[in-house]
Amino acid sequence: MKKYLNTLYVTKEDTWLSLDGETVAVSLHGERLLRLPLVNLEAIQTFGWNIGASPALMAACAERGIHLAFCNPRGRLLCNVSGFTHGNVLLRRQQYRLADNPQDALCVAKEMIAAKILNSRTVLQRIARDHNELERILAPVVVELAVSVRCARRASSHAELLGVEGHAAERYFSIFSHLIIPADFSFESRNRRPPTDPVNALLSFVYSLLSNDCKSALEAVGLDSAVGLLHKDRPGRPGLALDLMEEFRAPLAERLVLSLLNRRQLKRNDFQIEHSGGVRLRDDARKVVLTAWQERKAEMIFHPFLKEKITMGMLPHIQARLLAQHIRGALNAYPPMVWK
Repeated sequence: MKKYLNTLYVTKEDTWLSLDGETVAVSLHGERLLRLPLVNLEAIQTFGWNIGASPALMAACAERGIHLAFCNPRGRLLCNVSGFTHGNVLLRRQQYRLADNPQDALCVAKEMIAAKILNSRTVLQRIARDHNELERILAPVVVELAVSVRCARRASSHAELLGVEGHAAERYFSIFSHLIIPADFSFESRNRRPPTDPVNALLSFVYSLLSNDCKSALEAVGLDSAVGLLHKDRPGRPGLALDLMEEFRAPLAERLVLSLLNRRQLKRNDFQIEHSGGVRLRDDARKVVLTAWQERKAEMIFHPFLKEKITMGMLPHIQARLLAQHIRGALNAYPPMVWK
């Protein structure tokens, strides 16, 4: 398994990253802020319009397999830096064959979506257990999601599966506002590109962190993160990473968003409205989210397939490895991560 190391997040505009021996040097307006050994890094991720990196650092990251990603302030991926393609060419060829076979691809996609709906259902069940006053509101959706799981597993086409997933997501988010305690945060429905309220802005930002982790995990095991099984090919879209992250949206991303809001770690003034009408996190608020994200990934969770405890940050890497084993033929079926 891939060892879970650290990620360097850079959020200040005008920051410059450079190579200094075997370390990455971080500078702002010519002033050296810190140095970190490359051997301690798994990834470097920036959030801003004017954050740069030297060609020498880019080359060093590509050579060492350190994922270097540049995102806009909202967390939307702009580009990655990579060197020569790594991984087993036979594995990738088999992945492409699987993606081109609609029924085989559907079998894996159904397991991923069923796991996503089950994990969303578990989030609601846990909240209902801890907050009795919400049980009356959440119970009908919990029942509907159980039906959606069965429908997902019986789906006979990608279009049908997408329909099931879309309906389940709509029902799940229809009661999301009841899970948010602070009165100054409201949520009506999921929206993006750009998000038009603070809750959606926060969801989009955390989803982007999860997507990049999934992409790194898939590339690390030798898979092509752009060739999805449910999310079909589109230029610039990491289809397989979007497939893989479905299982982790509820336990990793959405639980974190609820925790940040309900513990009042973020306030209304931590978000700003742009001229386009979109809403995004301010710089200091992004740091709060990134710190909480790393803390969440350090939490322990029991993996039902491995039957052992792991950190939540290891989940994308382990599931990527299991997916690769299924594609190779070592596993008869892909075992998704179902949170208990």
